[in-house]
Amino acid sequence: MVQLFFQGTTDGGSVDTDAVKARRSLLGKVEPIIRSVIKSGGGYEARMWLCSTVSSIHLLDPYGQRDLFLNLLGMKNSKRDVAARLLRMIFDKKPKKAGSIIAKKCQMLEDFFQGNPKRIMQWFGHFAVTGELTHKKGARALSQFAFVNRDICWEELEWKGKHGQSPAVVATKPHYFRDLDVLQTVENFLEYVPDFWSSEELADSVKDGEILQIDTEYFVDQFVYLMYEENSRDAWQLVDEFLMDEQFSSLSQHLLIHLDEQRLLNFLRALGKLIKLNSQCKEMVFPCCWLEVLLSAHSDHISLDELVLLNCVISKGRQLWRLMNDEEQEEEQGQMQELLKSTNQLTDADHFALMKGFVDTELPDALKWIGIQSWLVFCELSKGCKSADSCEHLFTCNRIEFRKADDYPLVQNDGNSIALDSDDEDLIRGSHKRRKRDRKRKRRRYDSDEDDLDQLLELGTSNRRGIESHHGCWYLSTDGFSASWDIADIPDHLSSHYLKTWLKFMHFWTC
Repeated sequence: MVQLFFQGTTDGGSVDTDAVKARRSLLGKVEPIIRSVIKSGGGYEARMWLCSTVSSIHLLDPYGQRDLFLNLLGMKNSKRDVAARLLRMIFDKKPKKAGSIIAKKCQMLEDFFQGNPKRIMQWFGHFAVTGELTHKKGARALSQFAFVNRDICWEELEWKGKHGQSPAVVATKPHYFRDLDVLQTVENFLEYVPDFWSSEELADSVKDGEILQIDTEYFVDQFVYLMYEENSRDAWQLVDEFLMDEQFSSLSQHLLIHLDEQRLLNFLRALGKLIKLNSQCKEMVFPCCWLEVLLSAHSDHISLDELVLLNCVISKGRQLWRLMNDEEQEEEQGQMQELLKSTNQLTDADHFALMKGFVDTELPDALKWIGIQSWLVFCELSKGCKSADSCEHLFTCNRIEFRKADDYPLVQNDGNSIALDSDDEDLIRGSHKRRKRDRKRKRRRYDSDEDDLDQLLELGTSNRRGIESHHGCWYLSTDGFSASWDIADIPDHLSSHYLKTWLKFMHFWTC
């Protein structure tokens, strides 16, 4: 039976130093196995897990957040990947602000349409059949400019019919613009009507940012040029405001996952200098608190490999277990299985001595060894918690109070569960009532169908009773009975509670 040592005190007995040494030796053998698994696939997946944990950090003010990501934008190679991804976020979430900058860039707009019939038709080919007010996008800008400046540009309008239309006629029948040869007209304006590209009419049509959807990558390239080559005040102000307003989690999830190792490490070191710890961190209120404490105190002295390892065993134990059980990790699986078989039992005094020895080391090492120990607990729980009886025996032995949630699902013949909702229960109750009434009536031709329904309902009830020994869901005292935990979640929850209990008990956060 897995011992969880949630009480955090010694039992007053003597310490078996050999048992403590054996456990430390075991953890030392587990570490290289974990590192080997992490490096599979180039370590990309494990770095993604670290970025996920980083994204949950919450101790930054808006100005610190802005400065952190501006520093990232200033790093070598960030112009092409980080800046581009950030601009796509801005275009998606704040298109009007980007559109207001585009509206001032007449040359950018000319270049956008020059020699590109597809873009021309996508923006200007929206003349309506009813009236000028219902023309859309560039079509409205073109019609308005043509009327206001008819003396200099009307002759550049190309019509599909045998003859052109006069301004007076089109003014009374604006739907005639439907007969305009849009492509040829815009090409004429590109060559002979330069004032159109700096006009208020065209600027007004692009201010809402909808033009970004035609070719996002073109405008990404243009804004990157504005930022890094022209040092455009408007472009950088747009970036500054977005970096202050956007959630840190969103920025991290979008911008960090593709960073190379050096830039990611530099980012984390800069992040550590901006974190201001509070009492919630010392109480381990949030899953990322260990990382906030570590970065704030040791960001300049820890490698990215160590951060990835710590994150795997502390925050992503379930994912690490899944990765280790991948078919490509057969060697590591075998090694881990053998080590789990040799896990020695510890008394309360032995366990306390083990933890005390970890805490006497530097914080990164202490976190690593307690993290690996908590992941070892997760592995043992994953192998041992296979039935409701085994889980309840575990709770009892570790003095964990529990209450059954009593929400066992029905199970399909393929093993997948089906939640039984109120409609299903009403159907079952109604079916029982119908069967009772039918016993008093003469048999009808569809009695055989109801017999089939009886058999199905009885089978469902039998399955429901049978799976209770293999499935279960409980409320536990470990979190104040606040959530229900099923068998699949028990290892993750209890190993995380184990880690939190011992980090708090050992006063890690009183530095």
